[in-house]
Amino acid sequence: MAPCSVAAACRSLALSTWLLSFCFVHLLCLDFTVAEREEWYTAFVNITYVEPATKALRTDKTECGRYGEHSPKRDAKGVVVLPAALHDRQACDPATPFVTPAHAGAWVALIARGNCTYKDKIRHAAERNASAVVIFNVGSANANDTITMPHAGTGDVVAIMIPEPKGREVVSLLERNVTVTMTITIGTRNLQKYVSRTSVVFVSISFIVLMIISLAWLVFYYIQRFRYANARDRNQRRLGDAAKKAISKLQVRTIRKGDQETEGDFDNCAVCIEGYKANDVVRILPCRHLFHKSCVDPWLLDHRTCPMCKMNILKALGIAVSTTANVRQRPARRLSLGVISALPPSMSVLHAAGELQPMASSVSVASLVIAVETGLSDEEGSYQASQMEDKS
Repeated sequence: MAPCSVAAACRSLALSTWLLSFCFVHLLCLDFTVAEREEWYTAFVNITYVEPATKALRTDKTECGRYGEHSPKRDAKGVVVLPAALHDRQACDPATPFVTPAHAGAWVALIARGNCTYKDKIRHAAERNASAVVIFNVGSANANDTITMPHAGTGDVVAIMIPEPKGREVVSLLERNVTVTMTITIGTRNLQKYVSRTSVVFVSISFIVLMIISLAWLVFYYIQRFRYANARDRNQRRLGDAAKKAISKLQVRTIRKGDQETEGDFDNCAVCIEGYKANDVVRILPCRHLFHKSCVDPWLLDHRTCPMCKMNILKALGIAVSTTANVRQRPARRLSLGVISALPPSMSVLHAAGELQPMASSVSVASLVIAVETGLSDEEGSYQASQMEDKS
């Protein structure tokens, strides 16, 4: 595979890997956030009592409660009752009594959080026929925090949590022997999304693996690019040294006054498109084409071919150059049709066999133009010229 194709493949593969990693991680995040979610309901808590000092009826309704995870989502109402034991306001003891007013009917147990599970507190109150259990949040960093309590296996008793300030307010009224009636109604439905730790770890590992693959492809691409650049530079240096050696072997002549090159009907230099004058130094190539030395030497160093017939001077002089495989050399510059068509029919050209043959007709000139313009080899160009001469 050519280095350019390898580089293009690496670049495309790295870009594709980046896009796939982004899409994959995005889908994973969506999937896990939808899967890990919590549904919970708020509760309106309405307390009603008679103010002892003024005998005025007071009512306070706030959406401060939250239903337990396993609690039935329905309304509840009753007189608020505390655990009878002052030392066990958490109702952790199964024998904890609740002193209810006579003929109170439905009653609501008010219990402090702590010392045992929510399940135990709710079960102990439900065993004494409480119609609802209200647990106020004690010891939270934020005084107004509530949570969705887990309490599987407590039956169909309504259980909610209220903030600590609200619970303390009701406890203060009850300790002053004020009868408090509490009404619990369903509030707002909430849907909260979570990402579990397992999901985060899985997504992170997937992203890291894809990043490593992308990085590996990028490193591979730049290594190939560096190797290709080094091989190309080595080849250029070798070809440059060989071209200098070949140029030193080419014939150099100084044009004198009266030489045929100074006549008006002689061809101009194909590089600078200027005529030859006396004292001009010209270089003669193996194909018998001549050019100004100052014009053709830079061309030969760069292209190593005749500017007119594209003959390779290294092959013509038998100079072998070992180049690294799979490194493309710079293509020779095309000659314009005007320059080639200006060649006289008697101009000679060197074929692959190494012998000079005259271009007998304008058909040969046309075939040379075609060979040069289409990038054909010397053998293909000479074969095409012979075919066209046979047809003519």
